[in-house]
Amino acid sequence: MPLRVIFMGTPEFSVPTLRAIAEAGHEISAVYTQPPRAAGRRGLELTPSPVQREAGRLGIEARTPTSLKSEAEQAAFADLGADIAVVVAYGLLLPKAVLEAPRLGCVNGHASLLPRWRGAAPIQRAIMAGDTQTGMMVMRMEAGLDTGPVGLVEKCAIGPDMTAGDLHDRLMSVGAALMVEALARLEQNTLAFTAQAAEGVTYARKIDKSETRVEWTRPAAEVHNHIRGLSPFPGAWSEIEIGGRMERLKLLRSTLSEGVSPSEDLGESGGILDDRLTVACGKGAVRLVEVQRAGGKPAAASEFLRGAKIEKGLKFS
Repeated sequence: MPLRVIFMGTPEFSVPTLRAIAEAGHEISAVYTQPPRAAGRRGLELTPSPVQREAGRLGIEARTPTSLKSEAEQAAFADLGADIAVVVAYGLLLPKAVLEAPRLGCVNGHASLLPRWRGAAPIQRAIMAGDTQTGMMVMRMEAGLDTGPVGLVEKCAIGPDMTAGDLHDRLMSVGAALMVEALARLEQNTLAFTAQAAEGVTYARKIDKSETRVEWTRPAAEVHNHIRGLSPFPGAWSEIEIGGRMERLKLLRSTLSEGVSPSEDLGESGGILDDRLTVACGKGAVRLVEVQRAGGKPAAASEFLRGAKIEKGLKFS
């Protein structure tokens, strides 16, 4: 029989899983998501989350509590009589009473190969660290941060120039299919959960604005991973002189420079080496592929260079 599900999620990443669960025929008794946030140019308009908008499209009640700590909220959650709660990037702590309310507990779709990259930013941190593989996991939730036993895993390769945005889109599709499979196995009582390894635990702390500026003194591979790991949001950035004034440039895509040894010293870090936007790093060089000027749209480096005179010898700072 189909399961009675509570879905809990907030960003675009969560939407394919909500949609897939509905399409699989499960009864979604309610959706929990973060409250509408101020948006728009002046920050005056309250904008519902992507999950709330999808719930409306599906005709499902959306609940937007600011916390689940009160007895009243916990009672309202328990009164739904759910078989299971499915959590994908919800963003609120689930108290013990909530975790234990559904008959089969709560399961989480997490975008890493646990125990590596527990926490808030597993996609970005995996790329920034230079990982070549990650994946989606369905785990049973416990009180600890992403510590619960794992039921299903699907691995995903991280290409050498893949950005966090590219990986995000790949994993949200993988995660939707994986969660539907997990629910089918739970219906059949054939899903086994295995404890995470005690070794290899790392934490994917939230990205802070203070770490978004590019440090050109680092080796080229680290600079490249930094740029693609923060693309498209919040975006790595650097400053360079354009038209006689310093301008902040968001760096969205890069690649390691062809024919340059990773250990080669190419001169002053941040220096422009050619007319293709190749930039010297502490060792080696990266070539910028896509950039964005303040107030502008993302543009290929070739397009950007047609409108901005960036010559060899100029320097990013």
